[in-house]
Amino acid sequence: MDRTLAPRQLVLALGHAESFAREDFLAGPSNAAALALIERWPDWPAPAMALVGPEGSGKSHLASIWAEASGARVLAARLLGEVDLPTALATGALVLEDLDPAALEERALFHLINLAREQGAPLLFTARQSPAGFQVAIRDLASRLRSVPVVTLAPPDDALLRALIVKLAADRQIAVDEALVNYLTTRIERSFAAAREAVKRLDQEAMRQHRPVTRVLAAELFR
Repeated sequence: MDRTLAPRQLVLALGHAESFAREDFLAGPSNAAALALIERWPDWPAPAMALVGPEGSGKSHLASIWAEASGARVLAARLLGEVDLPTALATGALVLEDLDPAALEERALFHLINLAREQGAPLLFTARQSPAGFQVAIRDLASRLRSVPVVTLAPPDDALLRALIVKLAADRQIAVDEALVNYLTTRIERSFAAAREAVKRLDQEAMRQHRPVTRVLAAELFR
């Protein structure tokens, strides 16, 4: 890949395409239960389910796989108070992404859950913490949230972290060798977000210095 830039120019924060196809999902022990839930659709234990895990753990990827299988619409939870709820459920299923207790439209969520029950429309929530623990003012909403089964995505093990680094690098059209991947695995926090940030830093620094992405460069950045 040609990485030629004007000397010492600012590196632009360009977006990088990330596939949410089923074949591109990286499976491992940390997400096995969540993947099993998505793949057993429509045989779910409850009409509403929640995927809970840290940033970058694969919740959105799994939600996208389920949306493709179920015909669900995908809606950011922060927009819940701005949409027409019957329209949101028009396809008969809905993914509500990134449910956050600090920015929760309680009344809209309460009405959404009730409407989905009436229509028999399945819901899939994604969140960084269990909805059962949300502090909400509407008591009936608290009861509804406590009844939602949760499947948790855990931090990645070594094998999954290595595979994630390779995939993130490939998304940026970077070829990485085993020495670099092993080095990063032992130097960064064991999390999806840390892997994403590490690959991003390597890519940007390599472009800035007109150098290849190597273990030597990684050692300079992650001593």
